[in-house]
Parts: sequence; C-alpha cells; structure tokens
Amino acid sequence: MSTVKSFVSGSQFERSKLLTLFTLADDIKEHPKSYSNILSSKIITTLFFEPSTRTRLSFESAIQRLGGHLLTVENGELNSSSNKGESIADTIRIVEGYSDGIIMRHKQTEACQIAASISEVPIINAGDGSGEHPTQSLLDLYTIHSYKKKLDNLSIAIIGDLKYGRTVHSLVHALCLFENITIYGVSNEEFELPTTYDSLLLKHKIKYIKCRSLDELPLDIDVIYQTRLQNERTEAESIRDSIFVITKKIIEKFSPTTILMHPLPRNKEIDVAVDKDKRAVYFEQAKNGLYIRMALLTYIFNEEEQERLVIV
Repeated sequence: MSTVKSFVSGSQFERSKLLTLFTLADDIKEHPKSYSNILSSKIITTLFFEPSTRTRLSFESAIQRLGGHLLTVENGELNSSSNKGESIADTIRIVEGYSDGIIMRHKQTEACQIAASISEVPIINAGDGSGEHPTQSLLDLYTIHSYKKKLDNLSIAIIGDLKYGRTVHSLVHALCLFENITIYGVSNEEFELPTTYDSLLLKHKIKYIKCRSLDELPLDIDVIYQTRLQNERTEAESIRDSIFVITKKIIEKFSPTTILMHPLPRNKEIDVAVDKDKRAVYFEQAKNGLYIRMALLTYIFNEEEQERLVIV
C-alpha cells in the first residue's frame, strides 16, 4: 500500500479535521489571492472516465486558482488508452509519471482505491461507480454547516436513488462523524439504501427511518437532500418515472429554516419554480464545491497544511 496521502473515501476524515477544512475553505473564499500560488510548482491531472460538469470544472478551476498546472482527460473511456484495453493500474502508472497528483472518476466501484494502492502520487476520488463521491460529501457538509452553523443534532431527508447514488453513500459516511443525527430515507423499495449500511448506522447511533412518501417527513426537518435516479446504473425501466418530485406547493409546507439541497444534475425531481425559494440552496451548494476542493488541494499538496490535517 502506498504511503502517499490520497483521498478516496469519506471515512478517512476525523470530525475535528473536517471542521478545520471548512475554516480553510471560508478563508479561501474571503482571501483568494492569499492562496494563488499554493500549487505553483504542481501539475495535476484530471482523469475522468465518466461525464462530469460540476466536479471536473470545479476541480480544474480550483487547480488554476491555486496557481497549479493542469492536464486533463475528459471522456477517458474513449479518449485514453483504456479504449485499447489498458488496465486501470497501467493507466495510473503512466499518468503518475507526468503529474504530481491525479483526480479520478471511473464507472467501476473501488477503481480509485485500486489506483491509490499503487500510485506514487496522491489520488483524489471524484466518483467511483455506485461506490463513493467523497469530495461531494465535503461540499454537502460544508453547505449544511454554512447555513445551520452546526452538524450535530440534525434531521436530514435523503430522497430518491439511495441504492446507486454515490453522493448519498458518501454523505451517510460523513454524517457518522456527528452526534444525534436522524436520517429519513425516502425511496421506492427498489432504490432503498443498501443493507450494507445497517451496521454503520448502528455503530454510530444514527437513527434511520425508511419512508415511502414525502408526507412522512417532519415539517421542521433541517435538510432535504433530493437526488435523481441513477439511470446509467440501473435497468429498472418500469420505475424510472416513479420519482419524488418537490414542487413549490410541497416546499411551502416545510419550515422557513429547512434547506433544500441537490448534488445535481437534476431531471424532474425538483420543479424549476422552486429555484426562487430562499430555502433552495443547490446552486450555492455547487459553487461551494470550488472552495472546498481548493481547501482539499491545499491540504494535500501543502506541507504546512498537512501538519494540521492528516489524510491517511
């Protein structure tokens, strides 16, 4: 196992270190020029084998705003030697020779863990199949903390595709760091949270309540986390239209302090009329991805910051 400090799973963070990262993200947001040369001596590769808008562009923007140099592979399934049958391991061994770090998205679950196990440069997981999307959980928690000023004593509804949704999986992992958390899982039976998470929830004393309707949610819930169906990961054609749609009429039922989030992209699951509601924070959530990823890159590639946050 490589000793390089990679970030492939949300389970790698400790609570105190996570909050320190949020403080850094706040400082970067307020004083961006102070961080403009952090990566001036680094070349970072974004290696994406699946489509991406927010994750890839926010990482690439973060690299350049930190003064780094960028190599990018978009649609690596077609535009890299994997199209010729090259293995993940061989691709990583080649790309690490050209760069100081690799940000990777892949359709295969645990692909980033495989990459990190052999790489001589840091690997950052930008989404691996139906496994995890740990930097998404960072920006999700950062957004919640920004609005709620806390991460303990929260009630959160996760809605939609809980089986294949890697953003949901990473968020559940991350919430295990905090106290007195109640999660309402709203889904059809076919898209329930995998039972492999039962022991994790039990271990961390997280109260998990299965729901089949939005009407089962408490109206004073802190966070509603809507998701789309992961059509690319399922062949369940008969229920793809069975989504839980949040309309203006529905969101008006909830408390003025409830916030509505979505990792995006959305399809039909949030009506566009909801966008004007002050509780709809999903575009701000996406923007926060830039600052939290700038903070993460600063920690991984800056030795002084590594002394405060150790990524194992």
